Amino acid sequence: MIPLISLLTVAALLTGVALVGNSFRFDQRAVTIPGPEGDLAGVLTLPPEGAARGLVVMVHGDGPVEATQGGLYSPWFEGAADAGFATLSWSKPGVGGSEGDWLGQTMDDRAEEVSAAVDWAVAQDDVPTGTIVLWGASQAGWVIPKVARDREDIDGVVAVGTAINWLRQGRFNLLAELERGDATTQEQEAAIEESDRTRSLLERGASYEEYLSAAAGADTMTEARWGFVRRNFEADATADLVASASRPVPVLLMAGTKDRNVDVAETEETYRSIFGSTLTVTRVDGAHSLARPVMEDNDLAGLLTGTFWPRALFAPGVIDGYTAFLSHIPPPA
Repeated sequence: MIPLISLLTVAALLTGVALVGNSFRFDQRAVTIPGPEGDLAGVLTLPPEGAARGLVVMVHGDGPVEATQGGLYSPWFEGAADAGFATLSWSKPGVGGSEGDWLGQTMDDRAEEVSAAVDWAVAQDDVPTGTIVLWGASQAGWVIPKVARDREDIDGVVAVGTAINWLRQGRFNLLAELERGDATTQEQEAAIEESDRTRSLLERGASYEEYLSAAAGADTMTEARWGFVRRNFEADATADLVASASRPVPVLLMAGTKDRNVDVAETEETYRSIFGSTLTVTRVDGAHSLARPVMEDNDLAGLLTGTFWPRALFAPGVIDGYTAFLSHIPPPA
C-alpha cells in the first residue's frame, strides 16, 4: 500500500508542475463582442508590460471552439504578446456563452462575423488596432481571405494548416486515414464509394432523410452537421486568395509535415503562386494543429501535456516562428 505521505507528495509535485506549466506572459480579460447573430463571448489578451502595437484576430477551425480552446491557445497568446501584440478571440456562436449557432453558418457568415469583431475592436479606445493581423486555422482558410479581400485595415495574415478546396481536402483526409489504419483494399474501396455517394447527394441538394437512407456506415452526420456541410461543401479559397493579394500584406503559412487532414503541398503551391514574395512558409515536424505528432496520435499524451505543460504540445519552432513573423510586420504607412 502506498503511504499517504507519498501520495500527497506526488499530488503536490503535479500541482506545482501544472502551475508553472500554465503560467504565461500575458494579461487577459473577458469581452463581449456584438456579432451578426448576437453577442459573442470573447477574451482580449494583452502583453503584461507596455502598450501593445497591434492586434491579432483569431479565427477558429471547424467544431464548437471556445475562445481559449480550453487553454490550448495560451502559447499562441503568449507568442503574440512577446511580439507586442494583443489577441482577440471569441467562442463560436452557440459555444461558451456566445449567442447563435455556428452550424447554421456559411463561410460568408463566418467572414461577416470576423469583420464585425474587427469593427468592434477598432471602435474601442483600449484595444490596440494600429496593426491588425488575421490568424486562422484549418477551416478558417476559407474565411480569412474573404475578410482580407474586403477590408483595407488588415496588415498581415497567419494561416495555420489551411486547405484550398473543401472536397479535395476531404478526399485527401479520407485516403490519409485509410493509409494510417492499414485498411485493406476492400475497406478502401468501400470507404471511397461511400464518400462518392455522399458527394453526389450533396451536389443534388439531398435532404437529411435521403442522406440517412443512403448512408452505409455507422458514423453518420447529425442533421445540423449535414446542413452545415451542404451549405459549405463547394468552398474553394482560390478566388478569395487572389482578390486579397491585390493589396499586398505579409502572409505566414504554417504547415505540419505530418498533417493528415490537409494536403499542405497543394496549399503551399497555391499560396506561393498567388502571394509571391509577400509569403513566408514555415514547415514543422507537426500534425494538422502543428502539435507534435504524438500529441494527436496518443490521446493520453495530448491530455497530460495539455494539462501540465501546454507549450510542449507544439512542434519545435511553431510559436517562435509566429512571434518572429509578428515582430517583423511593419506598421501601416
